[in-house]
Order: sequence, then C-alpha cells, then structure tokens
Amino acid sequence: MGLALIGLMFVFSATYKPEEPFSTFFKKEVLGILSGLFIYVLFSTQDPKNTCRMGYFAFFAVILLLFYTKLRGSVSLGGQRWINIGFTKFQPSELAKLFLPAFLTYYFYTQNQYLKYKLNDFTVPIVILGLTFLLILKQPDLGTALIFGFSATLMLWFLGLNKKVFLYGALFMIISAPVIWMTLKDYQRKRIEVFLGEGESHKERYQIEQSKIAIGSGGIAGKGFLKGTQNKLSFLPEGRTDFIFSVMCEELGFLGALFVLLLFLSLFLHLLNEITQIKDFFSKLLAIGLLSPFIFSTIINIGMVIGLLPIVGIPLPLMSYGISHLWTTFACLGWINSIIMRSKY
Repeated sequence: MGLALIGLMFVFSATYKPEEPFSTFFKKEVLGILSGLFIYVLFSTQDPKNTCRMGYFAFFAVILLLFYTKLRGSVSLGGQRWINIGFTKFQPSELAKLFLPAFLTYYFYTQNQYLKYKLNDFTVPIVILGLTFLLILKQPDLGTALIFGFSATLMLWFLGLNKKVFLYGALFMIISAPVIWMTLKDYQRKRIEVFLGEGESHKERYQIEQSKIAIGSGGIAGKGFLKGTQNKLSFLPEGRTDFIFSVMCEELGFLGALFVLLLFLSLFLHLLNEITQIKDFFSKLLAIGLLSPFIFSTIINIGMVIGLLPIVGIPLPLMSYGISHLWTTFACLGWINSIIMRSKY
C-alpha cells in the first residue's frame, strides 16, 4: 500500500494542471488501486490449487485474446496492445504474465508429480510459451515479452530442464543476433544504439538524457512535491508511466528514491523468505513464477530510467499509471499470499 500510494501521489504530480488538479489519469489510478485491493483480497481468500487449475485454462484464453488484439486491438503510440473494455483499455499481455505460472505448474503437476521429467516432456509447453512470446513481441511490446521470457526461463530452470538446453539457447541467440536485430522496429534498434553510446544527442538520446537530468537535479532532498521543473515543463516524456521513478527522484531527491527502493527491497525479501519455507515443490514453483515478473519489472524499469539498461516499455509495479498492470500486480500478490497462508495452516 505504501508503494501504491506513493505511485498515486506522483501520478497526481505528473498529470497536475492548475485548471484541472485531478486529471482523468489520477482518477483512473484511484479506481485501479481500490479495485486492485478487491482483487488482492479475492485471490488471497481462494484455494491456490483451484486458482492454479483455472489459471491453466485461462492461459489458453489469453492466447486467443492475444490473437484478437493483433487483429482488432486498439492502436496507440505505435503499438496494437490493448482491448477497449469501455471505461478503460486492457492489455491482455499482462494476463499472460499472471497465468504463465499456473500454466507451467499445473501442466507438469498433471504430467508427473514425482519430478522425473524427460527432455521431450518440455516440448509442448516450450512451443506454447514460444507462440505466446512471439504474439506479445509482434504487438510490438518488447518489454512485456522480455519479462514473460525471463519468468518462463526461470520456471523451466526450477523444473529441471537440462542445463545444456539453456546453453544451446544462449548460443543460438548470439549466432542469430543479426537476424533478431533486423526484425526489431526502428525505434527499438535506436534505443539499443543509444544505450551503447550512439545516436544524436537531441533526438534519439532525448528520453534518457531528460530522465537523467530529472534524477540528478533532485539532489539529496529533491525540489519539493509539484515543483519538479523537468516534469512540469514537459521535458520528461511519459512521466506518469515508464518514467514515474524519474518524476519522484526530481521531487523527493536521493532520500526519497532510497526510501522507495528500501520499500521494494523489504517486500521482495519478505516474500522470498516466506516462499523458501514452503515445503510443497509445486506451490513453491507457482509462488516463484508469480513473484518473478514483479521483481524483473522493478529492476528493469529503474535500471532503464537511470541509464543502466536500454529503454523498453516496462512500467514500475504498483507505482506507474496503468489499470492492467495494477490489477495483475495485486492479483499476483494476493495469489502468493494465499499460497503462503495455506502452506502454514
């Protein structure tokens, strides 16, 4: 709740105008948090095994939604990633991250409960995961596709997939890098070039330079709430979404950023400590799969806005504006909570 409320505070700041203090984005974020709390309680009170079984079948429904999004989805900012559901737009790829752990956990639980898997046991799920990854990537949504891929890889590692497969996969990615490079969109290639030190300073490098200026100008204690000039003068792009951390750093400074990082760290360490104490392998696997997108998204978002990673479209969990990722984050946390509670009692 601390992270969600801090996020709400800076969605307000990033969208504030004297003539309209409470923007539409702020109002939607309030509704997103309130409905997210309901989702959290709902998932917390369900039997995680029943939720896992339903999530397994829901994953296939998500694949159909991804096909529908590619054909009939709403187009915005150069991507076809959303389905209009009336009062807001929903991103089906967020559901793919939510139900991925259920798909893998339930699939392998029903195949063999004694963890004696052969290489060919992984063929079907890897093909399905590959299809899902490509559907997300073609939206195009490289950020969400990477989070999905990292989470799937981590779960397959814990399931005991032969380590040589990961080695061969890494070698294949290196060898096919030129082909992969050509399949990327122009703006995606430019973002990687900028990360490697290329690009025109006032064009391709604009986003990361403005983000670094905002973060650095905050100093130790920040400029004060609603007083961030990079934010208020609209130099900082996408302040309410991908660069919400930059907005916060400018207005709260290093101390505010440190406080938020400690909140994330304490949450992650607490959940990881609880998960390691779960005795049932499949319950532990499910919990790891649910938590990993949360951790990966946090690391990548903060890494990209401070220049340690290339810029990709990944929101900061619980803090960035966006109904879809709020709902799925609260659902993941509620689901993990239900697993932890039932592993103790």
